[in-house]
Amino acid sequence: MRIFRNAITVSFFTGLSRTLGFVREMVMAHYFGTSLAKSAFDVAFRIPNLFRSLFGEGALSAAFVPVFAEALAKEGRDKANRLAGQVLTMLAFFLILITAAGTVIITISMHYATEGTRLAAVLPLMRIMLPYMVFICLVALGMGILNAIGHFAVSAATPLLLNAVWIAAVYLLCPRLGDTPAERIYGVAWAILLAGVLQLAMQVPALLRLRVMPRPSFAWNDKRIREILMLFGPVALGMGVYQVNVLSDSVIALWAGSWAPAALTYAERLIYLPLGIFATALGTVLLPAFSRLAADNQANAILHTLARSLRGLMLVMVPASAGLMILADPIVQLVYQSGEFGDQSRILTARALVFYAPGLAVFSLYKMLVPAFYAIKDTRTPLRAGLLAVGLNFVLNILLVVTLPTYYKHAGLAMATVVTSAVNSVVLAVVLTRRIGTPGWPALGASLLKVLGCSLLMVGAIHLLLDWMAPLPLFSTATKTGQGARLAAAMLAGGAVYAASVLIFCRREVRLLRQRNVD
Repeated sequence: MRIFRNAITVSFFTGLSRTLGFVREMVMAHYFGTSLAKSAFDVAFRIPNLFRSLFGEGALSAAFVPVFAEALAKEGRDKANRLAGQVLTMLAFFLILITAAGTVIITISMHYATEGTRLAAVLPLMRIMLPYMVFICLVALGMGILNAIGHFAVSAATPLLLNAVWIAAVYLLCPRLGDTPAERIYGVAWAILLAGVLQLAMQVPALLRLRVMPRPSFAWNDKRIREILMLFGPVALGMGVYQVNVLSDSVIALWAGSWAPAALTYAERLIYLPLGIFATALGTVLLPAFSRLAADNQANAILHTLARSLRGLMLVMVPASAGLMILADPIVQLVYQSGEFGDQSRILTARALVFYAPGLAVFSLYKMLVPAFYAIKDTRTPLRAGLLAVGLNFVLNILLVVTLPTYYKHAGLAMATVVTSAVNSVVLAVVLTRRIGTPGWPALGASLLKVLGCSLLMVGAIHLLLDWMAPLPLFSTATKTGQGARLAAAMLAGGAVYAASVLIFCRREVRLLRQRNVD
């Protein structure tokens, strides 16, 4: 019951944070559109986010929490606090050094950047937000400490502060800094830094109340510190591959066009919302399930569970991808178009969304396969496949940016991401089949063809309905009410056609998904 209550707490605050984050992007679209200022901000913000993933809530947290929890259980709160203090001091020391060095390099670079260029727009924002990585990484460490002792509410609610401060800054601070997006975007950058300070301050009362407030310590010659570093290395390398990939995508996008990073970011938000709700949650649940089965040497049960998960993935994510492709323009228009986000911004973002949409199924497949490798204690294969993906992604990015027309270059970057992820997933599937057996790829392939057929029927129905609604005043695209009615009608009709098609053509897939016992 305690686990269930904690899960509800985390789910509630996570869902609230994601919703507020989506509202934040809508506000940013209204005030900044796909301007150079917004693109420069997106690129600059990637740097502290990269370090947050590596040294904060990602690799370091994964390495620190098990060791801290073990120290807390076996050696008591004082020894655990001492360990936390050692890690906190080491983390802060190196992050401050990196921030100082980065600030110097950025400041020097600013003197050589030509005014009015894209680089000149990115560097000042990066200098403002770079210290944010120190605060947010320490916040993540505090969250790990709280979670390790079973206190989840404060750590789960902390991310809400970032979105709340961000939105408030756009409304209250940005208008006071100037009349152009280039002037006003500095208000958002300073708000990010303030949010980092506030998030760290939010952790302190809970840590003090629970008597786990770490104290600075430079006694780093400790076996537990070495254990944390040994665990940290491989995970950081694996996560670093992905983060470097994301960063290179942003830089290449800025090279492709001043609007490209902003358009890609808006499209990504529409992809990651359903991805986080379904695929990430399922992947999180699969890891402990696979781990238990692996511990009992039940390879067949792992494969059976994987097959069922993949069937569920197909039935949800394939039509979702198809729906996003056909409804990309209406969705972007309803969600984002207002203020600075005009027709050109809508077209560019919708174009990126069309090419990103297949990734909803592809990214989900990757999230299903990786837990199977972790469960059998194989972390090297995902890492090697990830390194291959980084190289392929970089080559495709350069090739498509050079060859595609100007206003399709950013869509090419989206397509490269999807293709790379698909190749990565195929490599993992082949290796997993060689390692523990097949989950029944021919049968899954036949099921995929059926689901694709049902999805095509859905797309056809939506296309016909959109044409029919076009001249009707109730579904006019001139008002948000009409846009919402048009989109809702299309989604309901498409969903009904897809559900009916599945019941007719995919009855076996539904039956296999519902069965309880291993064949």
